Amino acid sequence: MDASTERKLLEHARVVSNERVAEGVGLIVLESPRVAHAVKPGQFVHLRIEQGASFLLRRPFSIHRVVGDRLQILYQVLGEGTRALAGKERGAEMDLIGPLGTGWFVPEGTAHALLVAGGLGAAPLGMLVEALALRGIAVTVAQGAPTTERLVARELFEATARRVEISTDDGSAGERGFVTALVERLIAADRPDVVYVCGPEAMTRIVARQALAAGVACQVSLERLMACGIGACLSCVVATVDGQKRACVDGPAFDAADVLWDASEIPPKH
Repeated sequence: MDASTERKLLEHARVVSNERVAEGVGLIVLESPRVAHAVKPGQFVHLRIEQGASFLLRRPFSIHRVVGDRLQILYQVLGEGTRALAGKERGAEMDLIGPLGTGWFVPEGTAHALLVAGGLGAAPLGMLVEALALRGIAVTVAQGAPTTERLVARELFEATARRVEISTDDGSAGERGFVTALVERLIAADRPDVVYVCGPEAMTRIVARQALAAGVACQVSLERLMACGIGACLSCVVATVDGQKRACVDGPAFDAADVLWDASEIPPKH
């Protein structure tokens, strides 16, 4: 059963905790039993943060981790919605719809996976690294961020993955520079069976091309502005070799080989 036909759940969620984990980044924990027991790695929820004209549209958030009946969501404070989310205190209630979207896929025979997280791209990789480890799959993580403080979820990766390689723009942790340089070396040296990527789209595009050039399967989680979250409004389209796909239903995880990154790659319609 694919994401478009799975039953979506509307659930009232209670805030268990809401903490700042880095500059401009928070981690909110929501008690949401039904969604917690249904969500799969790479999926997301659509959250109604407040009532009122500014919050008519729900906001989409990746599920970082599930612990029992609780969802963990990493978020970056960027606009009115996430500022309101950052102000939510223990005991506050919101409603959400989920789980939504198509998450990560583990190819048959996978023994070694490389996860690439750029900045807040760590968010949808938390559940994945735990799920892969539980299946006995060796996991290497390449994580990049502007500074040490912005290496969100680093502790989780280091506790779960077989190996973690770090890069920071300012050299405050790991190698100085972009994570794409690490990835190129790791793919060449380790030859993983599959690469999973989430982060800024410029980084994601580079890593996808590195993997595909090496003949390694690659999946990417793509961020798009979303209105409905259920595939009706077509505001979150992604150009692919099979036409326009909806990030909220067909994604957010896509096979990188199917994504058309440039408008010039989109075949003309006759």
